[in-house]
Amino acid sequence: MSEEKSCQGCTKSDCGDCKGDKKSSFQEEMNVFSNIKHVIAVMSGKGGVGKSTVTAALAVELTKKGHKVGILDADITGPSIPRMFGISGPADSTEQGILPTLTESGIRVMSINLLMENEEEPVIWRGPVIANMVKQFWTDILWGELDFLLVDMPPGTGDVPLTVFQSLPINGTILVSSPQDLVKMIVKKAYHMAEKMDIPIMGIIENYSYFVCPDCGKKYAIFGESKVDTAALEMGIPVLGKLPVNPESAHLADAGKFEDAGHPQLIQAVEVLEKLVNERSANA
Repeated sequence: MSEEKSCQGCTKSDCGDCKGDKKSSFQEEMNVFSNIKHVIAVMSGKGGVGKSTVTAALAVELTKKGHKVGILDADITGPSIPRMFGISGPADSTEQGILPTLTESGIRVMSINLLMENEEEPVIWRGPVIANMVKQFWTDILWGELDFLLVDMPPGTGDVPLTVFQSLPINGTILVSSPQDLVKMIVKKAYHMAEKMDIPIMGIIENYSYFVCPDCGKKYAIFGESKVDTAALEMGIPVLGKLPVNPESAHLADAGKFEDAGHPQLIQAVEVLEKLVNERSANA
């Protein structure tokens, strides 16, 4: 095994071979037609907790606040972002590269489904090929001017999350959980991965937190009582929101009208992200 390959799998911040600067050692250059100010990864340790829903909801709420937002769908084998926004391929291209597809409100999206003739065709690729595609979504897509690029991460802590953390200039990670004890344990794996990679963890959002009865307005914890406050305290990170089970929001996603959904529960998450903008402006 070559020294380079050994370094590529390294997660040690004090590694002498890369002099503690692993992020810059393998970080890919942004293309000259992109100017992205903040890159935020949305991740969990497992699938099914609603990472794509949270990513899409954050994009919608940030856009409503006047920010220019893009979504890099890094879940290559299970992409769902295009369907939620009612967009389809093929993506347009120029001599300089491929253009992200615009949603109705102007969110810029790139997903493997926007490059395939048949969005139902499975992506049967090995890990290194998938990881390389994610890097190309960063280097070859003409993102233009963006305040935020949200990276919808695949589940787990394997090849693709490692590639994202090493290859992209991640400014912060938002963890996504759901109320079950099992999920809390697995989310901590994602937390520890980001910690080992020296990626700032901005907070955690709990999805499927409760259901509000449309008749009486009472809240029901149909997936069990929320554990996110305890988990956040143990990890030393803030809770950025608790999203309810919302049949209307799910219906809008299925219909490709997710931009019509509102997510007032994410106000705190949006405020935390906007602080990055304010800090950047103050230091400019």
